[in-house]
Amino acid sequence: MLCKEVIDKLEGAFPPYYGESWDNIGLLSGRMDKEIQKVYIALDATDQTIERAVEGKADFMLTHHPFIFSPLKKVQAHDFIGRRLIHLIQNDICYYAMHTNFDVLAMADLAGDILHLQNKKVLGVMHEEEDSHKGIGCYGYLPKPITLEECCHFVKKAFTLDWVKVFGNEEKMVRTAAIVPGSGKSFIKKALEAKVDVLITGDMDHHEGIDALLQGLCIIDGGHYGLEYCFVPYMKQFFEKEMKGLEVDMEQRTSPFRIL
Repeated sequence: MLCKEVIDKLEGAFPPYYGESWDNIGLLSGRMDKEIQKVYIALDATDQTIERAVEGKADFMLTHHPFIFSPLKKVQAHDFIGRRLIHLIQNDICYYAMHTNFDVLAMADLAGDILHLQNKKVLGVMHEEEDSHKGIGCYGYLPKPITLEECCHFVKKAFTLDWVKVFGNEEKMVRTAAIVPGSGKSFIKKALEAKVDVLITGDMDHHEGIDALLQGLCIIDGGHYGLEYCFVPYMKQFFEKEMKGLEVDMEQRTSPFRIL
């Protein structure tokens, strides 16, 4: 299967049109006419995940986050961006990133389903279409009313997390929740407008967390990586269903940091 054919399948299901204008979605390095036999999927193209793709003899690497955002004037091996790009090119690996288009088209539903949210609605609508709205995050009813502490344990189990950070009284009862995998502090206002009890997201800062709590919104921060890792097994299943002739490997859950 050619790289172009793989990309056609990906963009047929997740058109780049739905991504943010600032984003860098698509084939970031590689040849459209490259024959693809093995795919490696990761959340980020780090030195470690690229090396695993090389060791596994992958022809195509898919990540959620692109590591190239700003225009490059130089590509040098001593630079932390350049060395990764050179490593990919030297090993003839086509590298494709699928970021905010996936967030809009799949991440919200996926995260909401993991939490078993009922009566789901899009939190931050970005595209209004005849039969549906599409956007970032979703909100709805939890399976049953639970305390904030119980909700923390529920989120940890659902997303296989070692920890969460929480703003709020752990004994407070919560019935409704919004979830924005990744960085969701910019959606606090949307969560308040939706009148949910708790916002589940990552990258919550000190001041934003306190300000949200003062306005009546509890916060559960499960980490950027922890809440978005679901992209990896989801896309593995997508490849196995839509491109059955390809061998697919994926990054095992490995947090980029540790809490000591």
